[in-house]
This record gives sequence, C-alpha cells and structure tokens, in this order.
Amino acid sequence: MKKTILVTGAAGYIGRHVVKTALDMGYSVIASDFAFKGVDERAEFCDLPIFSGDKNIYNTLGRPDVCIHLAWRDGFRHNASSHMKDLSSHVTFLNNMVSGGLPALTVMGTMHEVGYWEGAIEEDTPCNPQSQYGIAKNALRQSLMLSLKDSPCVLHWLRAYYITGDEAHGSSIFAKITQAELDGKETFPFTSGKNQYDFIDLERLSTMIVAASVQNEVNGIINVCTGKPQSLADRVEQFLRDKNYRIKLDYGAFPDRPYDSPGVWGDPAKINQILKNAHLE
Repeated sequence: MKKTILVTGAAGYIGRHVVKTALDMGYSVIASDFAFKGVDERAEFCDLPIFSGDKNIYNTLGRPDVCIHLAWRDGFRHNASSHMKDLSSHVTFLNNMVSGGLPALTVMGTMHEVGYWEGAIEEDTPCNPQSQYGIAKNALRQSLMLSLKDSPCVLHWLRAYYITGDEAHGSSIFAKITQAELDGKETFPFTSGKNQYDFIDLERLSTMIVAASVQNEVNGIINVCTGKPQSLADRVEQFLRDKNYRIKLDYGAFPDRPYDSPGVWGDPAKINQILKNAHLE
C-alpha cells in the first residue's frame, strides 16, 4: 500500500514543489489549499478550510498516513501581525489531526526560530527569535513537542534556511534581482555581501522534506540544509552567471544590518542520514 501524504499550503512557494516531488516518488497526495494554480494535477485537490476548528478534521481530510504542514500566511513578511494571530489555529488544527489518529506529522520550521547565532545551528541550539515569524514558529514547535511527547504520532520538525529557485513565486533577494533585471536596471543595491549563509535549491529541499516525512527512524528537529556556508556575494554572483543576467551588484549601497550574523548554517547530520537510508544522497 503506497502512503497517502496530505500537503497543506500546497499552492505555496514550497508546497507546489513538495507535491510534485512526492508524486514523482510514487506517493498519493492530497493537496490542501484555497486555490490550486500551478499545483501538479496528479494530486487530489482539497479546498476544505483546515482552520475551522473541526475536531473530526483528520477523517474529513481522508485519513492520510502523513501530514506535511506547510500552510503559513505572510512567510516573507517577518513582522506581520498575522503570525501571532494565526498561531492558535495552527495548534488546534494539528492537535485535532493527531487526536484523530494521524500517524506522522511534519511541520515546516525555520532558522528564524533561533534568532541571532554565529556558526552551526544544531537541534539543541537555544532559541531566541527576533521576529514575529520566528516567535510564532518557535512557539508552535514547543507546543507540539510537548503535546506529542507521549503520542504515537511521529513528529518531524524541519528547520529550513535560505531557499533559492523558482524566483517567479518567491520574495527573496534572488526574486528581487530577477525583477530588476527584467525592468532593465543596470545595478542592484547590495550590502557588503560578506555574511555567510546556508543556501539550498528548492528542488533539493523538496526531496529532503518528503524523504524525512515518510520515515520514522530519525525524528524531532531536523535541519533541512546543506551544512555548507557560502557568502551572500558568492551565491548571488553565481546566480547572475547561471542566469546570464547583465545587472551588476552595487556593493555597499546598503549597510550590513547589526543583527545579521556574519555566518550561520545548519548541521545536516540528521538529514544526511535520512537521505543515505533512502538512497537519495
């Protein structure tokens, strides 16, 4: 019997890619969202409101084997008021799924739970989030880890870092540079570019998300990342070359922000083990 995976936020920046990857890997997918533009049509589409508070939501959504919870508003607006407003809706939905009998739950986390940090982020790195987005995600993680402690439901909390790819649907610096290139701009205002981050392409990230979600040997907080820091300048210059863009970076146009770490990346030991076990290295 092939597993059925419910993907919430299926039409989002990450969601569309996760749906396609899961289908390509042979799983059945229930895609949950408000609309389904760009979502792989092999999936079963479901527009039922997941934040209705329905205690029977697990049965209503078709009793999937795995839930990959990607649904989140304003992910690119880190201090939007919606992050804290929506928090209890996420908690209610996920706890109702678990109490209904969900065997495995994956929730998308973020490096922004940690706040300022220099060096490698590990699963037990202390968290002191500095944005409403980070605070809400961190609170959701703490709540779930407490409520699922004695539950048969397996929890995977996947902590993502800097995501590249699919610029047309993102709001990253890469998306902004793409727009500036399309607008015919000659230069793009930039910082010093010296800070180092953990960049991962969306396709590779999607493989990691699905691979981590369908296994239960490696659980808890899992960094979905490369573990290889790269300076922002190097990564963006590489992006410009890959795309054959003519636009040039105007280094130093923006000052480096005092709260940006000179270097931060994820410890990939757990995800590397998962990929190795699944022969997806």
